[in-house]
Amino acid sequence: MSEDKRDIDWSLTTWEGSRRAQLRHALKLTLRERLEAVEGLADVMRRFEEMRAKGEFTSATGGTAQTQAAPSVHEPPSSYEDRDK
Repeated sequence: MSEDKRDIDWSLTTWEGSRRAQLRHALKLTLRERLEAVEGLADVMRRFEEMRAKGEFTSATGGTAQTQAAPSVHEPPSSYEDRDK
């Protein structure tokens, strides 16, 4: 770690600064990288759904966490279907 405190960009240490840095980084991604990220997140979501169905989620105290399954959306809402007609 650097001893020189001038090397630290303190604007990035706030919630707002961190968020802006994340947005700047995201805007540098190519379309392919963005799609890969979305696919990776979809894989994680599917794994979490499997874990929830099997009761594998546990709380920090070691007990099974009580979760309410969110409805999975696999098809667009009807309003999108109506728009194409």
